Amino acid sequence: MNTVAAIKNYILKMIEESGPGMKVLLMDKETTSIVSMAFAQSEMSLKEVFLFERIDTNVSKEPMRHLKCVAFLRPTKDNIELLTSELKNPKYGQYYIYFSNVVNKTDVKTLAEADEQEVVRVVQEFYGDFVAISPHLFSLNVVGCYQSLNWDLSVLERTVQGLTALLAALRKCPMIRYQNTSEMAKRLAESIKSTISKEAALFDFRKTEAPPILLILDRREDCITPLLNQWTYQAMVHELLTINNNRVNLANVPGISKDLQEIVLSSGHDEFYANNLYLNFGEVASTIKDMMEVFQTKAKSQQKVESIADMKAFVENYPQFKKMSGTLAKHVTVMGELSRLTAVYNLLEVSEAEQELACQSDHSLSIQKIRKLIANDKVRDLDALRLILLYALRYERHASNDLVGLLDALKRKGIAEKYINLVQSFQQFTINKMRSGELFRNQDPVAFTRKILKGLKGVENIYTQHVPALKEILDDLIKIKLKESSYPYMGPYQLKERPQDVIVFMIGGTTYEEALVTHQLNKTTPGIRIVLGGSTVHNFKSFLEEVSKATSGVVRKSHGISSRQH
Repeated sequence: MNTVAAIKNYILKMIEESGPGMKVLLMDKETTSIVSMAFAQSEMSLKEVFLFERIDTNVSKEPMRHLKCVAFLRPTKDNIELLTSELKNPKYGQYYIYFSNVVNKTDVKTLAEADEQEVVRVVQEFYGDFVAISPHLFSLNVVGCYQSLNWDLSVLERTVQGLTALLAALRKCPMIRYQNTSEMAKRLAESIKSTISKEAALFDFRKTEAPPILLILDRREDCITPLLNQWTYQAMVHELLTINNNRVNLANVPGISKDLQEIVLSSGHDEFYANNLYLNFGEVASTIKDMMEVFQTKAKSQQKVESIADMKAFVENYPQFKKMSGTLAKHVTVMGELSRLTAVYNLLEVSEAEQELACQSDHSLSIQKIRKLIANDKVRDLDALRLILLYALRYERHASNDLVGLLDALKRKGIAEKYINLVQSFQQFTINKMRSGELFRNQDPVAFTRKILKGLKGVENIYTQHVPALKEILDDLIKIKLKESSYPYMGPYQLKERPQDVIVFMIGGTTYEEALVTHQLNKTTPGIRIVLGGSTVHNFKSFLEEVSKATSGVVRKSHGISSRQH
C-alpha cells in the first residue's frame, strides 16, 4: 500500500500510452497538485512532456498540432464543458484523455459528439483523485468539511470520490468501520459502501487472507493534537512556515536570497529530507553539523560550526559546499528560520506549558503559567490562544475553572476579537458527546520530564510527551481490541483476525504528528500496513479555519450568553 507509487504508476502509464513524441500535459487545479506532488518538472521533461497547461486558465489559442495532449482531469461538470469546447476547436494534434475518477456515460457521449475532427485517441479512468504526500499519507486538500457541525454536501461528495479512488488505486475492497459518536463518520461510511456496491465490477479484487479495513474518524474525537506546537522537522516546518503541496514560502525570511524564496520539500526528491523529516529539531541540527564537519576536513577549513548561526555563515562563506551538498544549504536556511522563530516567539516555554496542559492535571500551576505567558510580549497572540483552548478543553468541568478571567487577560493583551470569538466556536466544535474515549491521558509527573538535546550549542529541543489519540485506536485495532460499540462495522460482517491492511481517514483533517504515529507503527509492527488520510493536513492556523467554518451560523450559549457565529 503505497499512495505515491499508485499515483506515479498512473501518470507514467498515461504518458507511455500516448507513445513517442513531444507532449503537453493538460490538467485542472486539483490534478496539477496531484501530479506536482509525484513528479518534478525535470522528471516529466525526460518523458517528453515539455509543456504544462491548465484547462481552466488555458488562454492561448495558438494551434500546436505537432504536440500530443495528455489530459488528466477530474470528471467535474466544469471540466467536461471546458474539454468539450477544447475538442470542438482542438489546439493539439492528438488527445489522450484520462479522468481521475468514474466518469458519467452521458459525459463521454458529449465528448464523442464534440470530437468532430477525430483527434481523441483514448478516454479512460485512472483513479488518481487524491494528493499523495508520502507512501503512507494522503490528503484531499479540503479545509471546511463541516457546515453547522454537519457535512457540507459538496465536500461529502468530494470525500466519497477521493476515498473510493484511493481504494481503487490501492486495489482494496475494505470492511468499513466508523466512529460511532459521529453522524458524519456514519454518513460517509454509508456513502462509501453504497458507491462500492454500485461500482461492484471496479472493486472486484482478489480476496486476501484478512480483508482490508477502512476506519473513518472525526477530527472532533481529538482536538488536542492540532493545537500543539511541534518539534519534529516536517511537522515543525508546517506549523511555523506552512507546507503547501510540498512547497514552503520563505520570502519573508530576513536576508533570504532570491533562489531560496520558495523551496520544495519532497521526501521523494530530497534524500536529506526523507532521512530527517521525522527526527526532532535538535537531531536534524546535529546531522547537518556532522555533514559540515566532513566537508571542513576535506576543505581543510578551521571555521567553527557550533550553532545554527555558524552553519548559515559557513554556507555563505563556502559556495562550493552549497554546490557539493545539493539540498543541504536549503535545509540550513530552513533550520535557521525555525531557530529564529523559536527564540523570537519564546516557543520552548510555550510548548512546555502546552505539554503540561495536554499530559498533566495541575490546575493551579497551569493557570499561573498561562497568565504569565499571556502577559509576555514575546508570546504571539496565536500561541496565547492555543494555551486558552487547551485550558478550555482540559478544565471545562473543573470547580475552579477561570476561562472568563483568562479571556479578560487576552482582551487586556489587545488580542484580535476574532480570536476571542474562536474560543466560543472551539467549545461548540468539541462538544463532549463527540468523544468516544478519554481525551486527556495523564502521565506520571516524574515521567513527564523536560528532555533537552544539548548536542549543539544554541539548540534546545523539548521532546513532546503528548501522544495522539490515533495511536491508542490503532493499537487496539491491531490487537483486535477496538470496541465494536465505539467503532461499529458498516454491514453484517466482522473481522475476527488481526488486520493486515488498514486505511484510516480523518474527517476534518489529519496532522503530521499523526502521520509520525502511522510511520512508527508501520516500522514496528510486522505484517501490518497502515495508510493515513484526511480532508487536509492541518497546522494550528488551518485548524482554526476549520473550526470557524464549522461553527458559522451555529446558535448556542456560552458562559450564559447566547450568541450566533458569523
